[in-house]
Parts: sequence; structure tokens; C-alpha cells
Amino acid sequence: MLEIRWTEDGEARSARWRSENGSPPPARVVIADERLAAATAYRLACEGTALLWRGDFHAARRLLRAMTRRADHPAPSPRPSRSPSPSPAPASSLVQAFHRHRQARSQRAVTLGRLLVPLDPDHSVPLRRAPDVRSACAQVYGPGTEASVISLRELLGIVGAYEWRRRGVEVPALNDRIHPHYGVFSPVRGEYVDLVAAAPLVSRAGALDIGTGTGVLAAVLARRGVERVVATDRDPRAVACARDNVRRLGLSGRVDVLETDLFPPGRAPLVVCNPPWLPAKPASPLDHAVYDPGGRMLRGFLDGLGDHLTSGGEGWLILSDLAERLGLRTRAELLSAFASAGLRVVDQLRTRPRHPRASDPTDPLHTARATETTSLWRLRRT
Repeated sequence: MLEIRWTEDGEARSARWRSENGSPPPARVVIADERLAAATAYRLACEGTALLWRGDFHAARRLLRAMTRRADHPAPSPRPSRSPSPSPAPASSLVQAFHRHRQARSQRAVTLGRLLVPLDPDHSVPLRRAPDVRSACAQVYGPGTEASVISLRELLGIVGAYEWRRRGVEVPALNDRIHPHYGVFSPVRGEYVDLVAAAPLVSRAGALDIGTGTGVLAAVLARRGVERVVATDRDPRAVACARDNVRRLGLSGRVDVLETDLFPPGRAPLVVCNPPWLPAKPASPLDHAVYDPGGRMLRGFLDGLGDHLTSGGEGWLILSDLAERLGLRTRAELLSAFASAGLRVVDQLRTRPRHPRASDPTDPLHTARATETTSLWRLRRT
């Protein structure tokens, strides 16, 4: 268990440090309240000093918004007084832009994560006008037993996820709602769900859903008439989330959810996988749904697919081509991976993404996102 330590009112104090993304406890901590100006708070955070808030909770949220504006719109650097501004550098490649974008987002998250709030042993926030976050925190951390300190950004994320889980996300392909848990990627990008809902089924006898997440694809297959679906995930939170959704949808007798890495024992006429689509290192729990270091899951799925298909069966790989458009992977490398795994392409169903960033010209990766395509590759053994 990690501890955060600080000095307050002349006394040395400590508490449990909570960080879902694995950030270490800050080494420098100062006490802050409404008297601290946003510009000073942001400067301290940029320098590595954490701010443990003791004022009004809503004032802390206002301060975080002010710090966020400074992080998103930094003041321009002053021009040198003795020489003209240098000429702009040549345009970088998209892959360089991608890595710079990730580095900037990571630094932004670290800086804004230095505004901290305390939690009492029962997960309540001992600040004026603080909301009741006990139920939301208990879903993530379990029963409270000791005082702790948490980033305000993380706490707000936990509260937001609690509301998503309570209300659920409408999935038109199910004509129902999926309830994502904290740390499990929500099916807000519905285009990949629609592909699975529309692709022709070779059999309704059974299916495997590899890396099920919320269980949405397993549920779609079951609603399409597949008699038995075995869904897997190696993340315990995803397994709990998928089981919860299967129960809510009344599919407990048709869908089994197992905690395992990639494939369960046995074969099926249909094996489905929607792996993370970018071969890069994740930086947070939710990142695992987007970033696949070295393409581990993609290659693991392809290499093991043939051994888990029945005769004449199909594997459905649902994959965005954003990695190709960013220069992180080539189409030739993907097709080569198919061939090396002893697979041939039967068909490729395509759709365009509908998420807001695909049409946002201010996004640093807009050039790639604007032409992104998500495909369902129908694969069979050669």
C-alpha cells in the first residue's frame, strides 16, 4: 500500500494514496484553498508540487477547470528580443504527431492530477459542499477502511462512471442498454457493434467473444440467435461488468463469461474479437481498450484462431485502420499476419466512425481520423 505524506499545521501527516493509473504519490505537497490563485496553482502543479485541497469542494472544481484551460491553451512563449522568430519547422509525419500528442496528453494528465482531495475512511469527502461519493467509490475501491487521498480528476471520473453504470448506454443493435463499469470501455463507438449485428452468420450453434469488455458483442450474438456464447476477458473488472450486463439482459443461460487471457478451451464455428486498435503502451485502465503494446492481443488472436475454429468456421476481426493511417502499422503487415496464421480473407465489411473527433479539424490527428475506416474481417483457415 502506497502512502502520501505531507506537513499540515506543523505536523507530519500521511494517508493512503489512491491512483488507478498507477501514478506514484507526489513527493511535494502543499495545503491549498480558495486563497490560491489559479495561475499559481497551475505553476506549482507544472513544477511537480501537489495541492491538497482544504476549501470548498465546488471551488476545487472551479480551480480544476481553470487549470485545465491553462493546460489546453498555454500562453505563447515570448519572442527573443535580439533576433527574429525562427522559421516554422517542416511538417512532421503523422506518426511523430501521434507520439507528440500522446506525450502532451500524458503530461497534461499528470499536471492536472496534482490537485488532490481527501477521503475519510468511509469514502466521504470531508470538504464543504462535497457531494456524497461513497457509493461510487465503493464500487471501485470496495468497502472503506482508512483515510486516503485521491486526485480530484480521478474522483470526478469515478463519479461520472458511476452515473454511466447506473443509467447505461443505449445500444441500438440490442434495442437495450449496456451498463459499463469503471475502467471498462463503454460501447459509445457503435459502428463496430453495428458491423457484428449485420455480418452474415455461418452458424448459430456457438461463438467465442475474445476480449469481451462490457459483453456487448456477446449479447448481440446471443440476441441474433447464437445458441451459446463464451465470452472471455483477462481484466477482472471487465469480467464482472460483462456478467452484470448478461444478467441484466436476461441472457445468463446463453452467455458464459470467463476470466482468461484470449481463448477458452474448445472450438466454435464463430470466433469474434475487437482488439485495441493502436499498437502503443496504455497509460490508464481505459487505455487498454485502445492501446495494444506491440500488437500482442491482435497477434495472439490471429495466431490462435485456427486452433479454435470448427471446420468451416469463421473468425471475425473488428479493427480500425487508424494505426495504418498514423503509420504505426501497414496494411501489408496486417495481411502478412493473416497469412502467417494460416488464415484467408473471405470478406471485409467496412464502416466509417461516427465519433466527434472524426470531424474535429482542431484535433492534432484529424488528418488520420477524418479518413479512418473500421472493418470486420471475415477470416477462415486456409
